[in-house]
Amino acid sequence: MPVQTRKYQSPVSRTLAMCSSEEADLLRLEEVFLTTLARTNSLILQPLLLADPEPSDSCGRECFRLLQQLHENSQRLWEVTDQSLHSLRQRLHDPPSVGLEALLLLNNADYVLQAHVEYIKSYTDCVVVQAFQSVSKRRSEYWRSQRKKLQQLLSWVSSEGSVGPMLCQALSQPLTQHVQKYVVLLLSLRDTLDKHHPAQELVMHAVTLFRNLQFFMRQALDQALATQALWRNLSSRVRQDVLCTPAHRLLQDSQDIPVVVTPLRAERVLLFDDALVLLQGHNIHTFDLKLVWVDPGQDKCVLRILTPEEEFSFQARDPQGQVVWQWKVTQAVCQALCGKKDFPLLGSDRESPVPLDCRCVAYTFRHEGRLYQATYEGNWCRAKPHGKGTLKWPDGRNHVGDFCRGLEHGFGICLVPQASEDKFDCYKCHWREGSMCGYGICEYGTDRVYKGYFQAGLRHGFGVLESTPQASQPFKYTGHWERGQRSGYGIEDDSERGERYIGMWQADQHHGPGVLVTQAGVCYQGTFQGDKMAGPGILLWEDDSLHEGTFTRDLALLGKGKITFPNGFTLDGSFSSGTDKGLYTQGVLDTAALPPDLARTRKRQLGLGAFPVESRWQGVYRPFQDFVRSGCPGDLQEALLGFHVQSSRELRESQEYLCCERSHPKDCAGSMEDILKELLQHRAPQALQQYLRKALSNSRHPLGKLLRTLMLTFQATYSGIGANKHLQGMAQEEVKQHGQELWAAYRGLLKVALQRQGQTLEEEDMETRDLQVHRLLLPLILPSFYSELFTLYLLLHEREDGLYSQGITNLSLFPDTKLLEFLDVQKHLWPFKDLRLTSNQRYSLVRDKCFLSATECLQKIITTVDPWEKLEVLEKTYGEIEATVSRVLGREYKLPMDDLLPLLIYVVSRARIQHLGAEIHLIRDMMDPIHTGGLHDFLLTALESCYQHIQKEEVRLHRLPGPWDSRELW
Repeated sequence: MPVQTRKYQSPVSRTLAMCSSEEADLLRLEEVFLTTLARTNSLILQPLLLADPEPSDSCGRECFRLLQQLHENSQRLWEVTDQSLHSLRQRLHDPPSVGLEALLLLNNADYVLQAHVEYIKSYTDCVVVQAFQSVSKRRSEYWRSQRKKLQQLLSWVSSEGSVGPMLCQALSQPLTQHVQKYVVLLLSLRDTLDKHHPAQELVMHAVTLFRNLQFFMRQALDQALATQALWRNLSSRVRQDVLCTPAHRLLQDSQDIPVVVTPLRAERVLLFDDALVLLQGHNIHTFDLKLVWVDPGQDKCVLRILTPEEEFSFQARDPQGQVVWQWKVTQAVCQALCGKKDFPLLGSDRESPVPLDCRCVAYTFRHEGRLYQATYEGNWCRAKPHGKGTLKWPDGRNHVGDFCRGLEHGFGICLVPQASEDKFDCYKCHWREGSMCGYGICEYGTDRVYKGYFQAGLRHGFGVLESTPQASQPFKYTGHWERGQRSGYGIEDDSERGERYIGMWQADQHHGPGVLVTQAGVCYQGTFQGDKMAGPGILLWEDDSLHEGTFTRDLALLGKGKITFPNGFTLDGSFSSGTDKGLYTQGVLDTAALPPDLARTRKRQLGLGAFPVESRWQGVYRPFQDFVRSGCPGDLQEALLGFHVQSSRELRESQEYLCCERSHPKDCAGSMEDILKELLQHRAPQALQQYLRKALSNSRHPLGKLLRTLMLTFQATYSGIGANKHLQGMAQEEVKQHGQELWAAYRGLLKVALQRQGQTLEEEDMETRDLQVHRLLLPLILPSFYSELFTLYLLLHEREDGLYSQGITNLSLFPDTKLLEFLDVQKHLWPFKDLRLTSNQRYSLVRDKCFLSATECLQKIITTVDPWEKLEVLEKTYGEIEATVSRVLGREYKLPMDDLLPLLIYVVSRARIQHLGAEIHLIRDMMDPIHTGGLHDFLLTALESCYQHIQKEEVRLHRLPGPWDSRELW
């Protein structure tokens, strides 16, 4: 749009006399410049835009766009000048109320300056591409007719030469002269002010800005003319089409100061204000200055240049040439990074800035390799991705996370698209030198998830691979991996066959000793080779039948073998399978008496010798041990402990998900430094137990994380199909081993904490370690494994508990007097003094009243999982029995074994504790060895005797007499 011009009346002499002459001169200067801008717009810019408003060629469209931008900036400059003039008129009309600091030139000098800078930049853009010459040719007749008119209106324009240069002069010289007069008048105004005048500082700031603007304009015009000359002189039209853009400004040319480029051997080097260009035959190598690092070599004549994909050197003829190139490139990089290009002036600062080694830029890789066509956006250091960033490939693959020296290093999330639509493999892992290393969670497009450790990009160490809930074929493997394959000890659930394999693996196959457990409760133990059974094995059925020999994949005996039936009979011979899936045999059936080891056969335990407990879960223990051995470095804490991330499938492909939104361990359990400091503060026994309880219950504490991983392995082995009585021995020794490993983990952390304080940790002997494990750790960790462990005890002792339950049922029918008599409890110990009967009650009919306090106490044995607390309940029960007997006798009385056992049987029968056999055996297996031979051991032995007595046939088959005995016992 054309600028509306206005006529301004000069202030009257009375008003001028009230202000300084410099202010009046500034007012006249703004009036003249405003008029000049209006004339320039109407005589030059508008006709240039009307020369060809809709050019058809790309060059013409670019020139038209640049002229439009120049016209807009000219209007903007006119508006700012008008505002400045308005502030000056206010000051001159009413000096007392409007202070000098209210002038726009002073209080907002940066605002005025910006309008000038934008104008000169758009003007030099037009100069670089020769927009004035190109457009003026379209209306050459018009411009010839306007030559004299332009000369009359703009007297400083030369009438000689072509129209293009004349237009250039008309658009630049008024601005140059205007800024020069700004500086002169502002300096004069400064001299008239007192040093303490409020506007003194504003004036000095404006002087500095417009002086910089003078240098900037001179340099910008020189660079524009040099760049214009370069485009004219380039020999190849292709080069011109590629390089010739309005934004480029030539800063240095190797034709002026020659350099030899190695190893690229470029023919010519061009340094622009935003790019470094090497010309090599028909090839053009362009390097964004934001991704150029300058590294002066040891040789004074050599300058090393680093870029994301190239490294090369400039070798000048002399040290002076090298200094010029280094200075020019360094300053150009600095100003490209700050985004201001060449204002205030290239190298005008007294202390020239040094380019930052670390930057944040986007770049697309062009060379062949793993990063080909990938775009990296993020932090860089010395030409390599370093820090946080994002890599994106055209095929949809991307990686968000930490980088180090050009490689993925630290936590990162990588999405890899699958062939089918909307399917991604999502890797949320720790990376080391470009490969997954450490803990990771990988969600595959095949509806499987892996959670575990990696090494060199492959699953390695402990990990769990399982199907997602929506998968059609459930699958789960928990165990060890080696170079991407299942290898070592592991557990696999085969839902299709209804089986669980527990044992050794090699190259993704069952290989070595293994145990196969089926949903029907059948267990097979033998040796596997290449996923097949090899050699002899044993098969245990749910009814305690024992098959020994060679088996088919369907667990059928084949060839020579032996079957031991539940009743003790044995069948020894050759076996084969028939067409109807029956079992055929030729052999000898032995119906002799039951073998003495039949009970042992019924409780045969599998896996104990085949899988040494200390080596089963080394993949879980070893990363923690390595972490402690390395001194618990904080940067490895998350790679060891894992992390929490959002798992919603809807978020998996969103940018929020890719931005590493996860809770860091230090947010939950504190930094490693804090953990070690807290550990040192809780070394006293009482404080230590509280600390361990807190640490083990925190899923983000190292000990808590270790415990939860061990819980995961325990559940994977012994829950569901694995809840088989023949695995109870394996489970029991695993819990004890976990206690020892957790204690060793605590000791390892304590050792590191003390070392950081310059102290050492005393060595711990075996006896002390076992004592601490049973006294401190087992009571704390047993609840985590109790559900699966106690289930195995229930199954293993189900037969005995069944006999015990029948005995309890029969004994519960007896009234107290009959039961005491039946159990041969001496009558002087019967506690009838404690009973209060109504008039119509008889002692012979009382039921569940005798030794009531002891009975209620014993019932508490099922309210805790800690063997130590169960033993304490048993001890208190014994105390209650003695207290009751002492009341009956009226004196202190210590029960001998002959008296204690029948009384304890009575209390046990009345307590009616379910699965007492499982409880007794769990206490016996898990109790502290320190109690062996002591009071607790004695009482537990007595309880075992009661349990066995209640199972006896005379108890289970005893019948009550017909009519009740009418005698009352007093």
